[in-house]
Amino acid sequence: MIKKVAKKIRSQVSNKKIGQIPGSIIYTGKKLDQKLFIEAFDYNKSKCDVKELLKVEDCFTYEEEDTITWININGLNHVDAIKEIGVHYELHPLVLEDIVNISQRPKIDEYDNYIFLVLKMLYYDENEKIVSEQVSFILGEDYVLSFQESEGDVFNEVRQRIKQAKGRIRTMPSDYLIYALIDAIVDQYFNVIETLGNKIEDFETDIFSGNVSDDVSQDIQNLKREILRVRRAIFPLREVINRIEKNENSLIKEKTITYFRDIYDHLIQVSENIDIYREMIWSLMDMYMTTISNKMNEVMKVLTIMSSIFIPLTFIAGIYGMNFKYIPELEYKNSYFILWGVMIFLFISMLIYFKRKKWL
Repeated sequence: MIKKVAKKIRSQVSNKKIGQIPGSIIYTGKKLDQKLFIEAFDYNKSKCDVKELLKVEDCFTYEEEDTITWININGLNHVDAIKEIGVHYELHPLVLEDIVNISQRPKIDEYDNYIFLVLKMLYYDENEKIVSEQVSFILGEDYVLSFQESEGDVFNEVRQRIKQAKGRIRTMPSDYLIYALIDAIVDQYFNVIETLGNKIEDFETDIFSGNVSDDVSQDIQNLKREILRVRRAIFPLREVINRIEKNENSLIKEKTITYFRDIYDHLIQVSENIDIYREMIWSLMDMYMTTISNKMNEVMKVLTIMSSIFIPLTFIAGIYGMNFKYIPELEYKNSYFILWGVMIFLFISMLIYFKRKKWL
């Protein structure tokens, strides 16, 4: 039933775009009740102005040439507001279309007076389920626009650095700001990867110890989906950062390229960990099946040993249970006790033999 509902939702989302004119600004997400939240940071080396904007028009008042402005817009379901922002900043209709289409692959597009980037922000929610949220950036000469589907992100450290003038962020141009925002997203990837690694190690420990639930195969399948989701978000980003490194656009300054190289190194490290964890996840099912097979072998070994012990006893009992009229041993007074003694002796002898062979 859950699979049918999920399939229906995916179908509804994809159908929103079918047959539409290129550049149609249609929100493809499911968070239709999100409130529009806009925050603005306007700063330079000597001052910092932080505001929560009540109207879209308030975004258009930041025109000072000696400051850097970061405007963060939460609520992609407010299409009209995004259109207004697009008109003011002269954004291409295809850019606006990609901003509200949350199924975009990480990418970078260059235009005459701005650069457009799409990334995936990853984190775990309170139920330890991985969440992938699309974040879009517009990099201009003295401003950065960021668009998110809902409130809650990984940029709090960047906000504090701007407010408290930590590091060099207040003295650098807008390209350094977008570097800091991307770096915050990439740093969060490390937390996600670490959590995935802990999950895999816990699975390995449980499987080896035999402390697994009946639906462990489904849990492993869910873990495989998580690593694939992370991989789809991270691997295309390597190409994006690589293009920024080789970019000759005047919006990306030469001294900032070095910082983007550092991000690229981090992405390589994260990608290598993903490949390692992916191989480990693929081997978890094999490990689980091997453990089940070993348990079955142990059961079969015990049953085989028990059968082997009772075969000679059954043979003896079968002989003396035959209905022949004359069996000489039946005439002996103590033949019953002698037979029991022989059977017990065989039983003990076979146990000792199996023990020495380390079959028990």
